[in-house]
Amino acid sequence: MTKLASEVEVVCPCCHSTLVVDTNLKRVVSLEEPEREDKPELDDAQSILAGEKARREALFEQSVSEEKSRGSVLSKRFEEALKQAHKEPIQRPTRDFDLD
Repeated sequence: MTKLASEVEVVCPCCHSTLVVDTNLKRVVSLEEPEREDKPELDDAQSILAGEKARREALFEQSVSEEKSRGSVLSKRFEEALKQAHKEPIQRPTRDFDLD
């Protein structure tokens, strides 16, 4: 790509990308990102996908077990609240009409 006189090439200090900035337009014209060092190989795709599938299955099994135990936890909380309600005396709520 031919470079114009108004274009300046700058290297980003954090990601090491090469930016071409046009001073007349006052914006980035092009961006070239460097090659990643930890880029996965195509040969490793099968093992990466298998690992992700195992991770998804583990998360799903964990959510299923939490959902199964959720019912018993909620029923225990309900029973405790019911016992507490039986212990407290029943009071008639005050109404605006009763205050007159």
